[in-house]
Order: sequence, then structure tokens, then C-alpha cells
Amino acid sequence: MTKPKSDSVNIITMGCSKNLVDSEQLMNMLADCGCTVTHENDNFKGDLLVINTCGFIGDAKEESIEMILNAVQQKKEGNIKRIAVMGCLSQRYAQELRKEIPEVDLWYGKYDWKKLITDINASNPGRRPYGRIITTPRHHAYIKISEGCNRFCSFCAIPLITGRHHSREIEDILNEVKELCAKGVKEFNIIAQDLSSYGRDIYGKSKLAELIDRMADIDGVSWIRLHYAYPADFPLDVLDVMAKRENVCKYLDIALQHISDTVLTNMRRHISSEQTLKLLSEIRKRVPGIHLRTTLMTGFPGEGDKEFSELLDFVNQIKFDRMGAFAYCEEEDTYAAKNFEDSVPADIKQQRLDRLMALQESISEELNAAKVGTEQLVIIDRVDRDYYIGRTQYDSPEVDPEVLIKKDKDISLKIGDMVKVLITDSAPFELYGTLK
Repeated sequence: MTKPKSDSVNIITMGCSKNLVDSEQLMNMLADCGCTVTHENDNFKGDLLVINTCGFIGDAKEESIEMILNAVQQKKEGNIKRIAVMGCLSQRYAQELRKEIPEVDLWYGKYDWKKLITDINASNPGRRPYGRIITTPRHHAYIKISEGCNRFCSFCAIPLITGRHHSREIEDILNEVKELCAKGVKEFNIIAQDLSSYGRDIYGKSKLAELIDRMADIDGVSWIRLHYAYPADFPLDVLDVMAKRENVCKYLDIALQHISDTVLTNMRRHISSEQTLKLLSEIRKRVPGIHLRTTLMTGFPGEGDKEFSELLDFVNQIKFDRMGAFAYCEEEDTYAAKNFEDSVPADIKQQRLDRLMALQESISEELNAAKVGTEQLVIIDRVDRDYYIGRTQYDSPEVDPEVLIKKDKDISLKIGDMVKVLITDSAPFELYGTLK
């Protein structure tokens, strides 16, 4: 029996930028097969809807389930012919989901989604090895250099979903960057579950510094930004590359989670409070002016008032340039779920989270105010009615502060332009400036 061909396909991406890269690769493969492909989170029409799910924490799982159920309703109403689900949620809960939501036509996990091409009776599985249809503004893209994680932090389900850490080869990554440069991409956000382990599995040692150094040599690469480093076994030599290469942003996203030794031990983070402080000092010493982004957690088992006070003092001492935080949510089958009681009440977790973020807001306000009067290079992301809106090298897309530049009737800027801006005013999470 001939499988029905899907001429129009829409992809909805849930969760992180690593999922977005998979969606962009799938879009390219579908386009190579002659399909009309879109990437719109509110588009529930067409021959096939693909939902790329997230399964990281409870809220993300609920959002993915709601999206699938919404799609099922749209299918019943005749707006969608078929539904496919892929990604982390379906990787982890494949059997349960198939049983509970039989209206979904095609199921895939985190790594087998390329089978979708032949399953929809497409004539060509896609020829280009790293071809992608970029869904971000065309001047910036995410580059995924590895998958999986070997750390097995006690709270984290990601290794249960993605498996062991496995790196891409350097030449493969560099070829992808060159191809994207040829399409006009100039800003590259390097992502992985664990940047610090890059290369150890295939080269026997860390190769992050070499990769970034060689990437910086590619013609057309204006900015390289590093995301999701792990503090234990951090490859310090990448800091030397960051310090000497102008197109490697003075920016590092390094998730620390906590500072209390009690909590760090319970989290199985393989690093102590003293080692964490030493590492942060070394990073700032080697790369003057670096902006650090981190993620912290409140309410993990073992966090009492004393441990939370340590966390507040730590944030006040280090003054992170950017910070995100979330309250602990127990994930089934993790070490923490099996070995610790989720003993901190939900309201206490939230109160601590609110206090932590309030402290960070005051720190951000102070740090942003210090930028007033400085000149910053800004890349333009979008145009508003009254402002050009962009970011400095210290700001990652979607999660970090933006720079609002008042329009000048005598100057016209395009998305992707890089311009010098005099910072004239600030808010906790925004900067304002004028063109130089």
C-alpha cells in the first residue's frame, strides 16, 4: 500500500536550541524532498504537523503534552491530516505516549527522526550532510557540537534521554560553519549539553580550545559565543583562545546550580565550593571583562536556610552578569528521586527563587548602569516602530538583555548590521543608546 505523501509540513519546536537545530535539519531534508516546509508554533494546518518535544523538567513536559493534544484536536477538526512527534519527550516515554495518544500517526525519539523522511513516502532522504533551513534571524545560528552527557547529576534526566556524551568531529563542525557563512550567518552560538567534555570521547582529550580557535579563522565569522560549559574538568585553555581572538565573544554560559558543599554533594556535581570560587576567579583573571551567565537551583534536597543563605551570599559576591534560576522539580528515575526525599515545600522553593531573582535584578541594574557612557558594538536583530533592537557580544539571543537604539531619520539600518552604539541609559535588563 502506498503511503500518503506529505506536500505541506509544519514543524513546531519545543524546548531548547539543541532541539531547534534538529528541526532545522529536518526542514532542510523535507525541502530537498520537494515538501513545502514551515516552522510556526501557531500553524495547525497542512498535510503533516511535526512536534519536536522537550522532556527536561515537569513544566516543559506539560507544555509538550498540551501541544500534542492541541494538534490532535486540530486533526479531528480536519485542519491537519497527520501528526508526527519527535524529540526528548517521546524518546523517554515512547510506550506510554503511543498508548495514551493513539491519534498521533508517527512517533520518533531523539535520534531516529530522520526515518520520518521515508515514512512519509518522500522520494529523497536529503543529500546535504549539514544542510539546515535557519529559523532564527539569518545573521545568527546555533551550532551543536555534541550530544548527550556523562555527568549524571542526581537531579537531571537528560542522560536518561540523550545517552552518553558523543562529540562531532572537528572537520564536520567547521564545514557546517563554512556552509552557514556562505549563507550570510555571521554570529555562531556554540551549544552542547556539556561543552567541557567536547572531544574527550573521540580524541582522548578536550578539543574545545582547538575547535574554537580554528572556527575563529573562518572568513565571515564575526562572533562565536559559548554555551553550557560544565564547571568540573573545565578546559582552561579555551580561555586563552577567548582572550586573544577578537571574534570569540567574552561570554561564557556555565551552569553552577549551587555553591553549598552539602547541596553540591547531593547534586553529584563533582566540584566543591572552594573549587568553584577558584575557577571563577581564574576565568575572570584570564579573560578581563568576560561576562558570565549561570543557572542556579533552589529547593534541592539538603538546602536548608543556611545553604540558601550561602547561595545568596555567593550571588552577591560574584555578581553574575546574567543569571537564570529555577526551583527543583523531582524527575522520575533520577538518582535524586531514588535516594532523596523532596523535602523542601513548594512554597519555600518559590520564595527562595523569588528572593534570588530579586537579588539578581538589582545586580543587573547595577552592572548595566556601569555601561552608560561606553561604546558597544551591537548586532541588529529586529526593527521596531521607534527603535532598532540588537545585542552586544555579551548578550545571547532570546535570554539576555537587548540594546534599544532610537531611530534616526538620516540613518537606515538592516537586520544583521553591526554598528557602534553609545550607551546613554539603562534598565535592569535593557540598554539604550544612540548610533555613533
